[in-house]
Amino acid sequence: MTEFKISVPDSEILHLKKKLELTRLPDEIDQAGWDYGAPLSDIKRLVERWKGGYDWRKYEKELNDELPQFTRDIEVDGHGVLNIHYVYKKSEAKGAIPLLFVHGWPGSFIEVRKILPLLTAAQEGQPNFDVVAVGLPGYGFSEGTKKKGFGIPKYAEVGHKLMLALGYNEYVTQGGDWGAVITQEMASTYGPTHIKAWHSNMPLAEAPSEAQDELSAEDKACLDRIKWYRTKGNGYFIEQATQPQTVGYSLADSPVGLLAWIYEKLIVWSDGYTWEDDEVLTWISIYWFSRSGPAATVRTYYEHRPEEMKSTPPSIPFGASYFPKEILASPVRWLKSHNLVFHARHPKGGHFAAHEVPELLVGDLRKMFGKGGPAFGVVNGRDGY
Repeated sequence: MTEFKISVPDSEILHLKKKLELTRLPDEIDQAGWDYGAPLSDIKRLVERWKGGYDWRKYEKELNDELPQFTRDIEVDGHGVLNIHYVYKKSEAKGAIPLLFVHGWPGSFIEVRKILPLLTAAQEGQPNFDVVAVGLPGYGFSEGTKKKGFGIPKYAEVGHKLMLALGYNEYVTQGGDWGAVITQEMASTYGPTHIKAWHSNMPLAEAPSEAQDELSAEDKACLDRIKWYRTKGNGYFIEQATQPQTVGYSLADSPVGLLAWIYEKLIVWSDGYTWEDDEVLTWISIYWFSRSGPAATVRTYYEHRPEEMKSTPPSIPFGASYFPKEILASPVRWLKSHNLVFHARHPKGGHFAAHEVPELLVGDLRKMFGKGGPAFGVVNGRDGY
């Protein structure tokens, strides 16, 4: 384990500013709003800020000050040794529960930033956690592979081997977006011997034979949201899952292309969350300054092969949090195939729950793993108190 501090070379910052100075923006349909994608006025404003008043060094320092970061070499079957970046903070409380947090796209390790102090604080009467937030290979400052076939089972392997290397033979997981898919694979592969329970804010399951009219109003709302996503919101998925290299040129060479590609998702997938301009630019800058470049992240979609994953649903305890603007959330009724022991619905929140509504997500984890909760004491010798 090697301590890590983000330190982007001055030459990279200068290169970014030069690229921004050469920006050529498209025109826009009159009164387009968000109908055609990210509005021109928003992108103009963000570009001006990025090349003018935005100070990466300020936010680089904030991330380094707030997040204890490390790197570690992990050997991945068929892909050699990859140097993995991660955030790791232990609770001051004895018997804290080891929790692996797994992000997705278009996120990164930054998604753990707000929940980290809440989960690790030694708060009386509440379960506490040792938190590990893995930077997925190819994302942020984790090294990516150059070989074909790095699918979900490989990401799962990295997360599990990281926890074992840190001395956690038993642990629990939490994830959304690709993190939800990866932690499900981990639960099927490494539970119940190592993984004792898992929680997701993007709960996914295959549709059972029951008819839709047997679903609750809340579950029907989930189906409406899925329908919206499949008809209005998944064009990026199809492109990244079929021709990742083609779109990768734009993401790697054009900071404005990268900005617009991800900014749209931050706004449309969140639930009225007020994104400050510098907040957006820090999020995007992590992709721009990433170790493998932003094109590496979209290959996750191409390499995903459901047939290569475990087909048997995990048997370990499962918890689900529902937020109204989540893009994909299976109705609770569909989760009967999982060992669902906890679920909660919230009146607000979207796809980026850990960032948008950290207190709600953390509250659910405390209820699930706390005294009287359905997953209390699942990790041998660790109850969080």
